[in-house]
Amino acid sequence: MCGRFALYTDPIALAKKFQTENLLDLQPSYNVAPSQTIPIIRIEQGHRLFAMARWGLIPSWAKEINTGYSTINARAETVAEKPAFQSAFQNRRCLIPVDGFFEWQEISNSKIKQPWYISLISQKPMALAGLWEHWQGSDGSEIESCTIIVTAGNELMQPIHNRMPVILSPEKWGTWLDAANTNKQGLQTLLTQYPADEMTAWLVSTVVNSPRNNSEECISNSN
Repeated sequence: MCGRFALYTDPIALAKKFQTENLLDLQPSYNVAPSQTIPIIRIEQGHRLFAMARWGLIPSWAKEINTGYSTINARAETVAEKPAFQSAFQNRRCLIPVDGFFEWQEISNSKIKQPWYISLISQKPMALAGLWEHWQGSDGSEIESCTIIVTAGNELMQPIHNRMPVILSPEKWGTWLDAANTNKQGLQTLLTQYPADEMTAWLVSTVVNSPRNNSEECISNSN
């Protein structure tokens, strides 16, 4: 799964990397948690743009915001068929930019889990495969929300956790974002493990366990 991440790259550099036509006034965040509003990248009227969405997808048909259907992750193997994600998978795909993500490793004979920070060896931002959705309440309130797609962990991740977010390489971005592309089988072939030899991971402090903590200490190597 993917339940916490960091995003601290300068917004101008971020826009240049993802070739968006707009900028966001983003502050560095070293401990992004579910239910927070996060940046996504999507196509709007033929333009690649940044937008903001609540992390934790709310299906358009949900009667309440806090339903059991809202989720921060969608499994790559079933995302095309699950009622909560089916429509978004067909029509509202996005990229979620992150500098790295966190995962917690179970320790034998211990109730405490060890947090790890995982990033690209290049230390450049990565694009996670995501979906977004538009929800409108009976009172007229509107919320745009999103989810991160996850798949089986690669060789780097397996000792830490058996799942990981789907990281899309730049050559896949256009295909994934193209709303005209409704080929489910073709889209699902994009949702694969990222090469382990292009990634790195290190131990971090349990300070990251609390989303109230949001400083560079969250990503500092604790070895």
